[in-house]
Amino acid sequence: MKEIEYFYSAHSAFAYLGSTRLTAIAAASGRRIAHRPMDLRRVVAEAGVVPPTRRSKAHMEYYFGREIERWSEERGAPWLGRTPTHHANDIALSNCMLIAGLVLGIDVDRLAHALLEAHWRDDVDLADAAALAKAASGIGIDPAPLLAGAASAEVKAIYLANTEEAIRRSVFGSPTYFVDGDMFYGQDHLEMVERALSRPYGGRWPPT
Repeated sequence: MKEIEYFYSAHSAFAYLGSTRLTAIAAASGRRIAHRPMDLRRVVAEAGVVPPTRRSKAHMEYYFGREIERWSEERGAPWLGRTPTHHANDIALSNCMLIAGLVLGIDVDRLAHALLEAHWRDDVDLADAAALAKAASGIGIDPAPLLAGAASAEVKAIYLANTEEAIRRSVFGSPTYFVDGDMFYGQDHLEMVERALSRPYGGRWPPT
């Protein structure tokens, strides 16, 4: 089955906003979502993107405030109305939990949405193993093997590989989607992803 490659982090606001829409697009197109949880902070740093701590107050209020507010309404994805309390905490555990789910063959589409929603709607700390366990249990998934797997060398190696692949392929933010090699950054491009699945755009990516 062909894939929609999906590079993202479990703490990403815009991955949350697009999560349900992406799943619907994939189902309608008959494509599988190829989840690539990555170390977003390293990817952003490697890409030379200005970190949030160095951006203007106006930029932060618009991009991480008003934009999320509008897209939350547009996508039917409720949020806290602010950045989650523990947003700056470690992101490896939640991302590796998702990768462990892939290794174990569970429905990571549902699990990824559950973690994203827990963080942005319910203010859950994604660095807290107990909170992650509760989120997984809430959708009928046994969290124990996922949390055990998240600490494994195999899963950590996949996480590193995903991150390095993202950097190599010029990913600079979350979420980023690839349709047959063509890159689309941001959930606001999901309608373009949908079109590309049936009618690819002209031109090419990367350009050289």
